[in-house]
Amino acid sequence: MEKKNKKQIIVFGGCFNPPLNSHFSLAEQMVVEYPEIEKIIFVPVNSQYEKIDLIENEHRYQMLKTVCDRNEKFEVSRIEIDSKRQLYTVETLQQLQEKYTDYEVAFLTGSDNLKTLNTWKKADELTRNFKIYILERENDNMEEIIENNIFLKNHKQAFIKAKETIKSNLSSTFVREKIKAGKSIRYLTPDEVILYIQEHQLYR
Repeated sequence: MEKKNKKQIIVFGGCFNPPLNSHFSLAEQMVVEYPEIEKIIFVPVNSQYEKIDLIENEHRYQMLKTVCDRNEKFEVSRIEIDSKRQLYTVETLQQLQEKYTDYEVAFLTGSDNLKTLNTWKKADELTRNFKIYILERENDNMEEIIENNIFLKNHKQAFIKAKETIKSNLSSTFVREKIKAGKSIRYLTPDEVILYIQEHQLYR
């Protein structure tokens, strides 16, 4: 395969509502564990995405940016939030691949998303053209999930089990609930994000 020995750029998609220390720790671990990874690009989903309590695009982008600007290996992309419609994952990856022609663009997601990947739009095209790093969550086993799903089994060449699985019970929902209750979120999310949340009075 032509891209085999190229440096990689990893696309890390999500709501980031708000972004947590665990998101950035996970990205840092990927860069450390895989020398071929040149950069992690955080891609916040568009607020058109059907998710309850998703605050507006610009706030989630700016929260990510406050942290990514301090790490040369991190970047945040507006590709999905500036789109007039919710992009399919494969479309996001294709556009970024066109932009970063000297790199192999790959995707990073959790084993929870792997279970439903066969229902994603253009899933066949996604698994045919891109590598997907899988982070095992809780008691999940990537190989078992693939073996029990015909679609995934037929496309198993696309999946790479991430070497370092960072397990965390923390969720953005938990952090939002803390904010609503007036509790401290220090050490759950970066200080820059906390300052941004306070300044804009988010999640009240």
